[in-house]
Amino acid sequence: MKAIFKLLIILTAIVFPVLATDTYWDQFRGQRGNGISTSANPPLKWDEKENVVWKTEIHGRAWSSPVVYDGQIWLTTATEDGHQLFAISVDEKTGKIIYDLKIFDIERPQAIHKFNSYASPTPVIEKGRVYVTFGSPGTACIDTSNGKVLWERRDFVCNHYRGAGSSPILYKNLLLMHFDGSDYQYIVALDKDTGKTVWKKDRSINYDDLGPDGKPVQEGDYRKAFATPHVAIIEGKPIWLSQGSKAIYGYNPLTGEEMWRVEERSNYSASNRPLYEDGVVYCQTGWSSGQILAIMPGEKGEVIDANKPAESGKKLKVLWSSKRNVPKKPGMIFHNNMLFTIDDSGIASCLDAKTGKEFWRERVGGNYSASPIFAAGRVYFFSEEGKTTVIEATNRFNVIAINQLENGFMASPAVIGNAFILRTKTHLYRIEEHK
Repeated sequence: MKAIFKLLIILTAIVFPVLATDTYWDQFRGQRGNGISTSANPPLKWDEKENVVWKTEIHGRAWSSPVVYDGQIWLTTATEDGHQLFAISVDEKTGKIIYDLKIFDIERPQAIHKFNSYASPTPVIEKGRVYVTFGSPGTACIDTSNGKVLWERRDFVCNHYRGAGSSPILYKNLLLMHFDGSDYQYIVALDKDTGKTVWKKDRSINYDDLGPDGKPVQEGDYRKAFATPHVAIIEGKPIWLSQGSKAIYGYNPLTGEEMWRVEERSNYSASNRPLYEDGVVYCQTGWSSGQILAIMPGEKGEVIDANKPAESGKKLKVLWSSKRNVPKKPGMIFHNNMLFTIDDSGIASCLDAKTGKEFWRERVGGNYSASPIFAAGRVYFFSEEGKTTVIEATNRFNVIAINQLENGFMASPAVIGNAFILRTKTHLYRIEEHK
């Protein structure tokens, strides 16, 4: 009888699996880097009074997103003039500030665009450690148990020109980072335990100082990028998907060796994190006349021009491209072979991920920098004015809720279990249905 009972338990677990929930949100756009939560049912509706578990003021000006691990929320901030750079830890359950750490004093901050902040890159966190970067001003590893800085680097040279924006990621024992400035453009892998450089590689594209019209320019924007990398397992091998200005690259993350490259020389300042779904790389190319590209990853040594599909490589190919209402800052959501997007001016779209065909395109309203979230069959869009529009994640446009908070969103959200961790321009919130 005991054997039969055990067998019934096993069969029940197979037939009726427990719905997994996110117990941590460790990097920009979550565990999988794609803005998708496996939570059972995060809130559908909220405002300043409804479903707010706690609300905590965060000093300074910063657009970095929160990350969460072992009950701690970590985020960065900075004084508006960029002279002081901070890392802050908040208790996930209570909203109480655990650590408020000044990490760097900066004597001469670089100039930034008024739209950016001096603390825009999102930290990456793992058990016992959080890694924060502010770009070339400094990178540090912090012990989450006591707030002590374990190592720091302040020697990377890069004129971020409009301000830093690329977030770091972890892969095995490596901390992977972008430095795409107006003067230097390179990628680097650090030993996460010591902060020492494992390898450093320059971008291979020849920029030629050409603008979108093909004429020589001196503008730093054409070399600048803000994108966050992503490591995908492609045909059993890790590939670091890394988007700079005018190109997206596939690298070996262990060595920095370039495997393939897709050039898109008419665009610059890419700001998103690439997606890898069902064998295809999806990316947004930049600020001039950006495109969404669906790319078949290539073999070693392949280089193609995205605007010349007839010159596709042996394997490396642009499967389709779309130029309508392409987001510059917000990332995309892939769900059920559909791509959901919202452009910076509030026009949402749903595309067939296989073909690029548009299912629908509708004006939601508002302005957008934060990337959307998918959870419980819904897509959530977070505006700079504090509005969150919730739609059904289907090929028919259907708004099911509109929520409003006092201040707007520049940072992308985190999701833990059934709760949103939302950072507005002034506060951090835990949004969860009261039981």
